[in-house]
Amino acid sequence: MGLREFVDEPGESDLSLAVVNRQAPRPVQQLLERMFVGQEVTVQERTLEDANEDVVYLLDEGDVVAKSPLGAVQDSILVVNSDLYKTGTRKPEDVELPAVIDGLANTPFRLRGHPTSDKEKLLLITVSRYIERLALETDGGTHRASFQRLSRINDEQGTRAVYERLADTDTETHVYGMPDWTPPPEFDVTMHGGWNEDFRTSWFVVHVPADSSRPHAALVAIEVESGTWDGLWTYDTDTVQQLNRYIEREL
Repeated sequence: MGLREFVDEPGESDLSLAVVNRQAPRPVQQLLERMFVGQEVTVQERTLEDANEDVVYLLDEGDVVAKSPLGAVQDSILVVNSDLYKTGTRKPEDVELPAVIDGLANTPFRLRGHPTSDKEKLLLITVSRYIERLALETDGGTHRASFQRLSRINDEQGTRAVYERLADTDTETHVYGMPDWTPPPEFDVTMHGGWNEDFRTSWFVVHVPADSSRPHAALVAIEVESGTWDGLWTYDTDTVQQLNRYIEREL
């Protein structure tokens, strides 16, 4: 089994997003539609009597399973760019996942990064930072993250700041990637370097808390071609623990 199998395992979903009684400018709607273009999750507009304005519904086979203000979705992801995370301008504690985005867990996505798309990959970047936030708040357990190239930790000021903070907690922090950079001794993380497919193509962030009753979280993505990723995230405890064991054993 490789990491690819964790991405391929979930079945098809019948989730969709509906923007209800939109009063926000049309470009906001277009940003949301563009983020999910070509995905299993569709985006639509609806006008409903006796419903609030500018609300996003998450629908499962037509049933409402979550609601979020359109403004919250806009502020958390639609008007954000990845440079805010790379530079550290937006810190993990600033990351909020609106319920309609959080509810897309276990949904497979194929997402493109820059320059093909400015928005699609940002979905996974945001979830990655959210999982890092969970690890910082828990301050214990195990955190594993893959960067393809370990030098990315050092090259991206915001990423290095996050992992320096994790290194200063009681969380056992492991980083993975092709070994083109070695953390200095004062950077108290455990480095795992390699050149096989899992190291070269994977992007994962896995949080296993010390207390098994607390929330588990994991994101896994595989680069299927340059700048294009198949990925998903999950809060399923069994899946997260299985993924953690695979990484611990194989990487």
